[in-house]
Amino acid sequence: MENDIRDASLAPSGNRKIDWAASHMPVLSGIEKDFAQTKPFAGMKIALSIHLEAKTAYLATVLKAGGADVYATGSNPLSTQDDVAAGLATRGVHVFAYHAATPEEYAKHIRMVLSAGPQIIIDDGGDLVSVIHTEMPDLIPDVIGGCEETTTGILRLLAMDREGVLAFPMMLVNNAQCKFLFDNRYGTGQSAWNAINKTTNLIVAGKRVVVAGYGWCGKGVAMRAKALGARVYVTEVDPVKACEAVMDGYEVMPMMEAAKIGDIFVTVTGCRDVITTEHFLLMKEGAILSNAGHFNVEVNMAALEELAVAKEERRENITGYLLPNGRSVNVIGEGRLVNLAAGDGHPAEIMDMSFAIQALSAAYVAKERPVRPVHQRAVPIPAEIDSDVAMRKLTYMGYKIDTLTEAQKAYLAGWQV
Repeated sequence: MENDIRDASLAPSGNRKIDWAASHMPVLSGIEKDFAQTKPFAGMKIALSIHLEAKTAYLATVLKAGGADVYATGSNPLSTQDDVAAGLATRGVHVFAYHAATPEEYAKHIRMVLSAGPQIIIDDGGDLVSVIHTEMPDLIPDVIGGCEETTTGILRLLAMDREGVLAFPMMLVNNAQCKFLFDNRYGTGQSAWNAINKTTNLIVAGKRVVVAGYGWCGKGVAMRAKALGARVYVTEVDPVKACEAVMDGYEVMPMMEAAKIGDIFVTVTGCRDVITTEHFLLMKEGAILSNAGHFNVEVNMAALEELAVAKEERRENITGYLLPNGRSVNVIGEGRLVNLAAGDGHPAEIMDMSFAIQALSAAYVAKERPVRPVHQRAVPIPAEIDSDVAMRKLTYMGYKIDTLTEAQKAYLAGWQV
């Protein structure tokens, strides 16, 4: 299959980015060396749909080092970096993606990757799994399993599993401790604000920041906003998470109240219609809206387009919308995933852990070829994979930890003092 990329001449720039990321991902580099010897994916095809930037490109090359024939596309029309896609194509990976693809082009690329007939699927948001089940079910018998990267994708997988329609096992990578405790919290927290600050060139200190959702991503976004000097307000639907936000020192209120006071809004819920027409009309002049959830449905862009009487580009990656009440609001990156639509994604050191989980989970699928009964095909990551990645990371950072003695193990395993 031929590649479908924007501009092959951009490859040198993309390769420099990939090499830079790889040089800061020692855990994944160690796994690449292991894979090059063991070839866990020999004779297999892997279909990969993850935000196509430098760290993802390096993951694809690691899978290829393990013997796989890799077919890659993006998982968001604005997150693909054209130079990285071009660079990855020079490394023997089949690439079907380019920046700002139309919905039709994006869907075409998903189908092109699946048309390879993969044995393993690596997904971010669930598009590959959804399309193979709904549009290309004839390919399902070849799939032995796969991995899902993000919260939104896992929600979709769990819904499919409850309904008994998930046809093959999928490893829940986002639920691994070495994923959500680090990637979702520290990665999202830093990369979202990197993107917002770079795009707006405005100060955060002293502003009222509204964080919608207090899961691990929301915790990271709120923590970094507080560190930058913002007054942070959290909106939630889960009373336990709302209590946690209060005890972490944040104000908690419904979005109808927060909409009136927020200067900057960041949605991180994994749900839809978190900010919509009734909220837009309450907002201050110049309020800034951004989304750090996977899909562009958290800020209801269709409702905003319908409500606005005019719109204009205010700055690169910022669109201003004039509302009927005379006030205007500004949206970063079309309401898509802000840290990739308007930035470079998570830091390499964070994705080192996340993609190590991905790579080792894919190898687990290839080796174990797990057969799971209906309603049990959304599979937790084995604890030994989490521990392996954490120990590798500590070692590369130069840290050592204690180990339990046999007596301590017996004590913890027993019930008598």
